[in-house]
Amino acid sequence: MKDFFKFMFASMLGFFFTSIIIFFLFFAFLMAMISFTKSDDIQISDDSILHLKLDYEIEDRSSNDPFNYFYGFDSFRGNPGLNEITKNIEKATDDDRIHGIYLDLLDVPSGLATINEIRNVIVSFKESGKFVYVYGDILSQKAYYLATVADKIYLNPEGMLEFKGFYSEIVFIKGLLEKLEIDPQIIRHGKYKSAVEPLILDKMSEANREQTSAFVQSLWDETIANISADRNISKDKLNDIANKLEAFRAENALEFNLIDSVIYYDEFLNILATHIETDHINSDNLLTISTYDKTKTRVPKKKRSRNKVAIVYASGDISQGEGSDNTIGSDKIARALRQARLDNSIKAVVLRVNSPGGDGLASDIILREANLIKAEKPIVVSMGNLAASGGYYIACGADKIVANANTITGSIGVFGLIPNFQQFFNNKLGVTFDNVKTNDNADFVQVTKPLSEFQYQLIEQEVDKFYDTFINHVAKGRNMTVEQVDEIAQGRVWSGADALKLGLVDELGDLNAAIELAAQLANLEDYRVIEKPEQKDPFEKIISELLSETRQSNLEKELGKGYYYLKEFKEVYEMKGIQARMPFSIQIN
Repeated sequence: MKDFFKFMFASMLGFFFTSIIIFFLFFAFLMAMISFTKSDDIQISDDSILHLKLDYEIEDRSSNDPFNYFYGFDSFRGNPGLNEITKNIEKATDDDRIHGIYLDLLDVPSGLATINEIRNVIVSFKESGKFVYVYGDILSQKAYYLATVADKIYLNPEGMLEFKGFYSEIVFIKGLLEKLEIDPQIIRHGKYKSAVEPLILDKMSEANREQTSAFVQSLWDETIANISADRNISKDKLNDIANKLEAFRAENALEFNLIDSVIYYDEFLNILATHIETDHINSDNLLTISTYDKTKTRVPKKKRSRNKVAIVYASGDISQGEGSDNTIGSDKIARALRQARLDNSIKAVVLRVNSPGGDGLASDIILREANLIKAEKPIVVSMGNLAASGGYYIACGADKIVANANTITGSIGVFGLIPNFQQFFNNKLGVTFDNVKTNDNADFVQVTKPLSEFQYQLIEQEVDKFYDTFINHVAKGRNMTVEQVDEIAQGRVWSGADALKLGLVDELGDLNAAIELAAQLANLEDYRVIEKPEQKDPFEKIISELLSETRQSNLEKELGKGYYYLKEFKEVYEMKGIQARMPFSIQIN
């Protein structure tokens, strides 16, 4: 019997390891098949149109997932990042095979700063004399904002156009925590540091309402200023249309000159066919960004420069450790910055920040590496949709900061969160705890009991100390006094346009503007751009997606908008230590 179990367990172990080996060999074979199906130079028609459909949240950087090229697995298909979109629009500008751009719009769920960067590169594309046309059955407000950069906007006769102004909604869970008998135990610094308000209030404080109204209004003012210029409609008239919701029907949108024509899709395709002098539009004529990215340009390549400008992408919540492609791990980003500093061929660095902040210590680790770069070579920060709190912390030491007018930034403030679940466990679950300890504060910090007065004061001191550290870093980096920084800090959030007036940023512009500025500071005329940090090995990424990211994707599909609230609750639950985080999660609609 003993030998039987020995042989049985040995067989089971052998089967287990054999299964793992077969699993890895299968995916290695699959990846090889994918690589063979990818063409280094897809042949395209001389009468082609770039087809942009941006109905997803656009990340700053494209994924290197090999399944991006394998069209049989929809759950693994990636979407082009902002870097890939802008690069290919720029490539198409000088490609005589590309006659124009077709913006296929319904909703654009990305941030306003991302939309502005795409608008900017489309403006340059139009200057080449090529056309940009928009068609939509329905245009959401942000989709319409992007559409106004086009030569012509066409809408389905039975379609709708959303134009109503911006609003920001904050979810408050104080009542939920009370029902669950969870005490959040919050220590904060800054009268505008409202990250914790959803946990302790059931509506906005006056300070929070003031700052939210200010930056949402600033974002709207910038948006309608651009729409006004593109559509030749006064800002007062645009506000009047929005106030009265007069543009929802397609015929009304046409009447107010918000669009150029109401036609059906087949009629729109005939217009495109006329422009490229063909009988009808087919799939050969319409190129997606992903397809066009795999084509070689007809523009003669310049000699490969030895001088490099490195873009270091820092996107997502800031945490300690490695993080992921969509989060800022202090180890990963600090290592990328260190590599850029030690590489003599890299003459300047652009730190691309798109973050609401997060862990205070992790932010400080990244800032240290940014400051070390500054001592040896130029470093410029490019701000995306968000560069707030910890996102501003890691940026404040740079030689120059470039923000979009619609960037949400500032939020210079910190807080500590130690949830107390004692009553939840005791009264809701019937679970109790007991303990022994060798010293008075051996139980610091526990979530199964309230903080003592001494422990609370200790955390409060640390929060105040970190706030002082934060504003001193800003004062040094921005050449301001500590008093000047404190006056505009206190956790308050600003738009990029307002941040420029306050001296928190140096100029308004996109990532390309930041790259050009970095090259200028390094006195470079000849350079090439590289990207850091290195993305995960594709094979490792597949395993990660199979075990984790696919599960998240399925949750999003099942819960819809409800996933957003689940994600917020999970982030609050996982917060530890001092947080340099944006006051609240914001969605501009």
